[in-house]
Amino acid sequence: MTATFDDLDLSVLPPAYRAAFEALQASAARVPELEEITRRQEHLIAELNQALHGKKSEKLSEDERQLAFEELETALAEVEEQKQAEASDDDSPRQKRAKAKRKSRDLPDSLPRIEEVIEPDSLECPCGCGLMHKIGEDRSTRIDIIPAQHRIIETIRPKYACRVCTDGVTQAPAPARLIEGGLPTEAFIAHVLVSKYADHLPLYRQSQILARGGIDIHRSTLADWVGVASFHLKPVVDRLAEHLKRSTKLFMDETTAPVLDPGKGKTKTGYLWALARDDRSWGGDDPPGVVYFYAPGRHGQNAETFLTGFDGILQIDGYPGYNRLTRPSRKGGDPITVAHCWAHARRKLKEVFDRDGSEIAAEGLRRIAELYAVEKDIRGCAPGQRLSARKARSAPLVAAFGEWLQAQRLRVSAKSRLGEKLAYIHNHWNGLQTFLTDGRVEIDSNNVENLVRPIALNRKNALFAGHDEGGRTWGRIASLIETCKINGVEPFAYLKSTLEAIAAGHPQGRLDELLPWNYQPST
Repeated sequence: MTATFDDLDLSVLPPAYRAAFEALQASAARVPELEEITRRQEHLIAELNQALHGKKSEKLSEDERQLAFEELETALAEVEEQKQAEASDDDSPRQKRAKAKRKSRDLPDSLPRIEEVIEPDSLECPCGCGLMHKIGEDRSTRIDIIPAQHRIIETIRPKYACRVCTDGVTQAPAPARLIEGGLPTEAFIAHVLVSKYADHLPLYRQSQILARGGIDIHRSTLADWVGVASFHLKPVVDRLAEHLKRSTKLFMDETTAPVLDPGKGKTKTGYLWALARDDRSWGGDDPPGVVYFYAPGRHGQNAETFLTGFDGILQIDGYPGYNRLTRPSRKGGDPITVAHCWAHARRKLKEVFDRDGSEIAAEGLRRIAELYAVEKDIRGCAPGQRLSARKARSAPLVAAFGEWLQAQRLRVSAKSRLGEKLAYIHNHWNGLQTFLTDGRVEIDSNNVENLVRPIALNRKNALFAGHDEGGRTWGRIASLIETCKINGVEPFAYLKSTLEAIAAGHPQGRLDELLPWNYQPST
């Protein structure tokens, strides 16, 4: 029979041995619990690796993946904390946790810093030698937060009069305001705009947050402020669009923007069309920017209207509505040269490969990967260098892909799923070769696709815009916020400064000064 701790008579042991046995017994009792925590930890780590590297992650949207990462990392941190707490003795002081690796960038110098000096209770030497002297110090840095603070600004304008005569009364003029006689400052309006269109927080939720702080501002009042701001910002957005359309190459994409259909009690599908410039990959001089145009439908005529005055190269996906832009009958300018997207071509083949493991689709993916390998090597190079490399390395690959494509189309039924995907690539073949003729053109339109993601996030949180006019406001404010973001400009500071300038009567002839990339933070 095997002896256990329970079989021992601890009373016959010396006190020191008895204490050691009791500690060992307590530790043994915690072993199963610690093993369970370890198993949970290993399971969470496996799930995190699956979300990061497994095939299932490709079926999740970007937002769904980020949510999965957040929840898994949160659970993993909880388990690690629990494991540490269980491993330490209840009676012993809490052990210091291993210093966490800082995942974010260094904290900015612009943040105020408060030094807290913690002195010992006594500086007397324990040996009675007198006062000890400082030989060094340890410093640790933590980030703190003060929840959003609201304050009331009372503007007082004293009146002065002469005691001798009755003619002289003087008073300082009232400061300029965006909303005359209104409650909000320009900073408050800017905060509402950023919360709604950058942080995807609908107005009714903002109203609820304000109510928790004792401020009763109805959603409809916030909506009035947003409408006023949108009206005054319209000339700035129009000027931004003019700048973009003077470019020789732009991206364009569209995404749904559901709007409420008055009188029917349901939503209809509107669209926000993103027109973007991003020349950073080849060192272009023009700053990046994006403008979102709203339209109640997806008809190609809307794109034609939005692009009036633009005659350059347009990088797009395969939506047929853009075809009218390439015709001699195009209104608003000369026929446009289009550059189609290899990422969309790859996506078509990837869908087939994921479904049935098609060897033909796999071969197409391999060939496209060779093109992207060239692009990786020349990213950041000047247009001339990019064009030379493409002619030497990519052009033969594209020619071989074209021959392979036609051969596979003869083998595969046009009505099959794979046949449809191959036909898609064939129908856009001319546009897929545009990047071989101009070093400024990208191989895909991923730049603009990344710029429609914030619209999708706002759509998910707000559900729909209340009206077609709400869709236009949505696009207008989002244009300025997203242009700020891709130029490294803080949106709240920019909107606050711009609204204050407009309220102060900024001249219409100097709108360029109000464009996001020209914003200079006040020191």
